[in-house]
Amino acid sequence: MKKDIHPKHYRATVTCVTCGNTFEIGSTVKEIKVDTCSNCHPFYTGKQRFTVADGRVDRFNKKYGIKEEA
Repeated sequence: MKKDIHPKHYRATVTCVTCGNTFEIGSTVKEIKVDTCSNCHPFYTGKQRFTVADGRVDRFNKKYGIKEEA
C-alpha cells in the first residue's frame, strides 16, 4: 500500500435531527447529522401506512363498470 494517500478514519457520532438519537460508526468525518434514523423512521417503527394502488386494468374495469367473474 502507498503511504499517505488514504483518508483518516474516525469514530463518528451520528445524530438524528428528528428524534435526537445518537450512535457511533466508523467514517472519514467526525460528526454526521441525519434527518431520520431507524429509531424514528416509519418503516422500522411499524407506523408505515401502505396504500393500495389499483392497476391499469382494475381502474379500466371500475371506470366502465365491468365486474370480474371468478
